[in-house]
Amino acid sequence: MSNHTRVTHFILRGFSDVPQLRLVVIPFFLLVYTFGLLGNISIITAVMRDSRLHSPMYFFLKNLSFLDMCYTSATIPKAVVISFTGSGLISYLECVAQLYIFITLSATECFLLTAMAYDRFLAILRPLLYGTIMSQKCRAELVASAWVSGAIYSAFHTFNTFSLPYCGPNVVEHFFCDIPPVMRLSCTDHHLNEEVGFAVSSCIVMSSFFLTVLSYVGIVSTVVRIPSVDGRCKAFSTCSSHLTTVVLFYGPGSFVYLRPASRYSPTQGRLASIFYSVLTPSLNPVVYCLRNKDMKFALQKLYCRRKC
Repeated sequence: MSNHTRVTHFILRGFSDVPQLRLVVIPFFLLVYTFGLLGNISIITAVMRDSRLHSPMYFFLKNLSFLDMCYTSATIPKAVVISFTGSGLISYLECVAQLYIFITLSATECFLLTAMAYDRFLAILRPLLYGTIMSQKCRAELVASAWVSGAIYSAFHTFNTFSLPYCGPNVVEHFFCDIPPVMRLSCTDHHLNEEVGFAVSSCIVMSSFFLTVLSYVGIVSTVVRIPSVDGRCKAFSTCSSHLTTVVLFYGPGSFVYLRPASRYSPTQGRLASIFYSVLTPSLNPVVYCLRNKDMKFALQKLYCRRKC
């Protein structure tokens, strides 16, 4: 490193390299961000104010909504400013902080979705013991564990990424500081760090996903034994929203992180990141409200008190 000048800042490309597209992209992402923010705030407020929603399932949903608000806020505002001004300048420390916060939030969501799958597993397989097992203390511990695990997981990846020397070029082919596009800028061989990060991500993320799948195997095997069609439909309807969120989260996320950085494509990476870091968190309120009568009623009560 004595022969190189260390990078003091990076330049983010923004949502698009084409200047003409920015006039369309900026309003679109502002609209999506505002919609997601209002939707998640509405869910949190409805769960806190409606006594019928004071159950473990809605406790986890409230925490997921808060997490999604933070998730989108970690990247979109900065990316919109960059696209609007045309200056993608971000300091080295800002880039480190953004990557750490983003990975913390994405990993926490991964672990929280697993906790929510376990909650549905208990509700369907052990309905009589559900209230006792999923106590207020238990669910608080599950949420706290998700946050702590996400922070530790992120600390490893942040150190693994920024322990590499960066001495130029400094243009990040993305709209925020993410592991694959940043790691590719290292001025030394990054394959060892890449392989270590890939191995850790594969083990932890796939373990979490495996537990989620295992929970749903237990749920499906129990539900198919319910004699009445109405009973089966009701049981599946309590899980359909969560299952949709799991698919939307893991699909594009796996495409980005469970592949080597050397195979990273800037265009594909940006599209996948937009899907799981912008659209999915913003659409979660819609996903959870479409087939949930209690949540629909709570939101109607929140916004249309006189009519209700």
